[in-house]
Amino acid sequence: MAENAKPHPITIDLNQFKIHVALKNRIQLTLHFNSPSRQFYLSVIALVANEMKKQGKITSIPLEGHHDLLALLNETIGGSAGSSETEPLLSRIYRKWQHALPNLEEAPLFVVLGRKKGYDEGGKAYPFTESEKDSWANLFEYKGSHENVRLKFAIDKIGATLDDVVIVYDDSLNADAWEKFISSLKEKKAEPDRAVPEKSEIAAPLVQRERMLLPSRYRWAALIAVIVVVLGMVTLGIWKVYLKPGRGDVASIGKMTFPLPDKPSIVVLPFVNMSGDPKQEFLCDGLTENITTVLSMIPELFVIARNSAFEYKGKSIDVKKVAEKLGVRYVLEGSVQKSSGRIRITPQLIDATSGHHIWSEKYDTEIRDFFALSDEVTRNIAVSLQIKLTEGEQARVFYRDTKNLEAWALASQANDLIQRFTKEDVARAKELAEQAVKLDPQYGFAWSLLAWAYFDETGWCESPEEYFKKAVELNRKALTLNKDLFCAIAMLGSIHLWQRQYDQAIEMGRRSLELGPNFAVSYAAFAITLNYAGKFDEAIRMGEQAIHLHPFCPPWYLDTLATSYRMAGRYQDAVALYRQILPRAREETFYLLPTHIGLAEVYSETGRVEEARTEAKEILRIAPSFSLENWSKTQPFRDAKHLEKRLAALRKAGLK
Repeated sequence: MAENAKPHPITIDLNQFKIHVALKNRIQLTLHFNSPSRQFYLSVIALVANEMKKQGKITSIPLEGHHDLLALLNETIGGSAGSSETEPLLSRIYRKWQHALPNLEEAPLFVVLGRKKGYDEGGKAYPFTESEKDSWANLFEYKGSHENVRLKFAIDKIGATLDDVVIVYDDSLNADAWEKFISSLKEKKAEPDRAVPEKSEIAAPLVQRERMLLPSRYRWAALIAVIVVVLGMVTLGIWKVYLKPGRGDVASIGKMTFPLPDKPSIVVLPFVNMSGDPKQEFLCDGLTENITTVLSMIPELFVIARNSAFEYKGKSIDVKKVAEKLGVRYVLEGSVQKSSGRIRITPQLIDATSGHHIWSEKYDTEIRDFFALSDEVTRNIAVSLQIKLTEGEQARVFYRDTKNLEAWALASQANDLIQRFTKEDVARAKELAEQAVKLDPQYGFAWSLLAWAYFDETGWCESPEEYFKKAVELNRKALTLNKDLFCAIAMLGSIHLWQRQYDQAIEMGRRSLELGPNFAVSYAAFAITLNYAGKFDEAIRMGEQAIHLHPFCPPWYLDTLATSYRMAGRYQDAVALYRQILPRAREETFYLLPTHIGLAEVYSETGRVEEARTEAKEILRIAPSFSLENWSKTQPFRDAKHLEKRLAALRKAGLK
C-alpha cells in the first residue's frame, strides 16, 4: 500500500487490490482481493465509493449508467469473470454484493490478512465476534433487482464518513486515482494481442484461443462462427425467458379466481421465522401485519387482507398458485431473524405473471427500530410498484398512533379476532384491546377495537342498550385521539345506521373507504349500510370488493353479499353463496340462523315452497322462540317496503 494511504481509516488500494479498515474502537482488517475475478469486485467497490464522493453523501448508486465502465473492468482486470453465459454482469454483481461480500467467515471474494481460519463446530470459520460480523454485514447494502441494481458502500454503518475513505492508485488519491486507474485499463485494452497472464485463474476467451490455434486465413471464419453461436445462445435464452409460450412457472391471468385489478395488486405473505425460536413468531406476524396495513392505506394499490394472507402461514408457497387464487399480480415474501436485540429481514417482491423478482433487499437493525424498518420496507415496495406519494399522503399513510410494540401486538391480535364475529372471538378481542389501552392510553386504534367489541356484543348480551351506549362512548374516545381513524369512522357509520340516520351512515361509510381504501372489513360493513338504505347494486359492488380483498373471509361477508343479491333479485347468486356458508356455519353455529333465514326467503320468492318450509323448520329447530315480530326489530330498513318483502317471503315459508 502507498505510504500516503496509511493514515486513512478506510483505504481502497487499487495498487495491491486491498481494503484496509482501521477505524478507532472498531475491528481492524485488511482484505486482499487476490485473483482477477476478485479484483473485479474490488473495482466495483471503488466505483461506488467514487460516485458517492462525487455526490457528497453516502447513498445508493444505480449501475444503469455505468454499463461501459463495468464492461471495461470485467474485460480487463476481471478476465471476464464478472459474467457468464447463464448470468448477466449486473445480475452477478447484485448477487455477489448481496451474499459474498458480507460473508466474513467464508470470505469468497477476499482473503482476510492476519486472520487464520479456525474450526468452529466442525466447519472452517474466521474467529470473529458476533458484533464484528454484524458490522461487516451492514457495510454492503443493495437495492433494486437483478436488472435494476443500486449499490451502497455503507460506511456510516461502521461509524465512518466519506472523508474517512480514500481511493489509492499509484501516488494519486480519490477522483484522480480512479481516473488514472481507468485510463490504465483503457490503455491495456488497446494493446494488440495482449498475452494472457501466466498465473491467471481465468481461461483465455474463446476468440483469443482461436487466434492462437488457427492460421490467420481461418481467423475471420472462426470469429464469425463464434458470433453466430453466441447470438444463437442469446436468442434462445431470450426466447426461453420471455417468449416461450405456455410457461408453467408463472401465474395465468385467465386462471385467476378474481379479475385482475386495474392497478398494482399485491399480497404480503407471512414472513418466515428463521430464529428457531417459536416465541419470535409475533415479530414475523407483526411485520407482515404492519406492511399490509400501511400498503392498504394507499389508494393506488390493491392489497389482500392480512387474514387471507395468513392462510398460507407455515405452508409451502407456490407463488403462481397464490397469485391465481387471490387474484393479484405481485407477491411479497421474506424471512425474519432475531438475535441479541437485533432483527434481520430479507423481503423480496415477485411479479407472479412473469416470474421476475422486482425488488429484494436485506435489512439488519436493532429491534427498537422495528417500526422504522417496517416503514422503510413499505416505502421501497411502493417505489418498486411506481407509486408516488405526496408529503401529505406519506404523513397520513405512515402515521402511527402508538410506539408501544407490546400494545400494538395485542391490538393486532384483537383486530384478527373481532372480524370473525363470533361470541368467543369477540370476547377474547375485547380482553386484548383492554390490555392494549392500559399499556398505551393514547392508542386510538385499540380504543376503536374495544368499541367494536362492545358494539358486536349487543347481538347477544342481556343489556344491548347499555352495550351500545358504551360502544358509542369508546368510539368517541378513539376519534378524539385520531380523527382520521378509518375503523372508528366505519363504526360511526354503523352507529348512525342503527339510529336510523341513513344519510350520515352512508357519508361515514364512504369516508372510511377514503381513509382505508383496501380494508375489506370497511367494504363489508358499508355493504350492510347500503343494503338497509336500499342501495342494493352499490351494496353488491362493495360486498364483492370486500371478498376479493379478503378471499378467505368469515361467513358474514358472504351473508352480506347474499343479502344484496337476494334483494336485487339475483336469486341464483344468493343461493350459491348460502350453500358456501352452510358447511362453515355448521362449525360456527352463530351463522346458521341467518343462513337458513336467507335460504327460506329465496326459496319462497322463487316458488320453491317446499324447500322454503324445510328451511323454516330448521330455523325453529335452531331458535324455537323465533318470531317475525322480534326479528323485524333487528332489520333497520330505510324503506318499509323492503322489510315487508322479506316478512312476506318468510310468512309464505310458514314462519309467524
